[in-house]
Amino acid sequence: MEVRLAECAGFCFGVKRAVDTVYEQVEKGKTIYTYGPIVHNEEVVKDLEEKGVRVIENKDELLSLDSENATVIIRAHGVPREIYDILERKGFECVDATCPFVKRIHKIVEKESSEGKHIIIIGNPGHPEVEGIKGWCKGPVTILETPEEAMDFPIKEGKEICIVSQTTFNYNKFQYIVEIFQKKGYNDSVVNTICNATEERQRSAKAIATEADVMIVIGGKHSSNTRKLYEICSKECANTYFIQTLDDLHLELPKAVRLVGITAGASTPNKLIEEVQNHVRINF
Repeated sequence: MEVRLAECAGFCFGVKRAVDTVYEQVEKGKTIYTYGPIVHNEEVVKDLEEKGVRVIENKDELLSLDSENATVIIRAHGVPREIYDILERKGFECVDATCPFVKRIHKIVEKESSEGKHIIIIGNPGHPEVEGIKGWCKGPVTILETPEEAMDFPIKEGKEICIVSQTTFNYNKFQYIVEIFQKKGYNDSVVNTICNATEERQRSAKAIATEADVMIVIGGKHSSNTRKLYEICSKECANTYFIQTLDDLHLELPKAVRLVGITAGASTPNKLIEEVQNHVRINF
């Protein structure tokens, strides 16, 4: 039986940068907070908590904190502009670990909305990255996640729109939704802000899943990009498993299985990926 890891799996550039930033700040001996979990991976967050890093869950909690000798790290997903204003007003030391690809979207929507365009964000409305992007818009903004929502979207004739995407959104789904807007004849500008790492992970995961008898997807349960990988793999391979840690892996493989494929979300540590790979190779 062959066990094959997707060509692109695990920490992406933005996540590695954010996680490394927190560990570097821990070494300085200050009180460290992250605004929201630094990444959507429970194992990483747990390890940081054991090192004294605390998570600020919302704006009200931030407002209630004492800023003396405290550092607040902005997570990889980014935050609304309002949070920066609060940090500055309260005198916190702020370390910005926002993924550069997300930061680029903030600049795009800020500019385009200040020019009067209605911003369309294609993504999950409850996701912190999307909430952060919305918080940089200076005018009307709409969040869409499905083709049906795009079909039903009304806008005044002649109004210009600018379409951007959550960096971890499904690329094919994004293209389909954009086509719906274009067929409606809107005066639009489209910026594909899905990061290359996301596209590469989705392509390489699909490539293995089409051949695999069993597919294992590793990542946090709140990780948007990992859920997208699971959706893609499930369409290609009926026996697809979504796990957070090795403890979640309960496989009973028939002897006929020739290929087990493994992929992992952008916030999954390499150590965890290696544990799963080794376990499958040794035990099956």
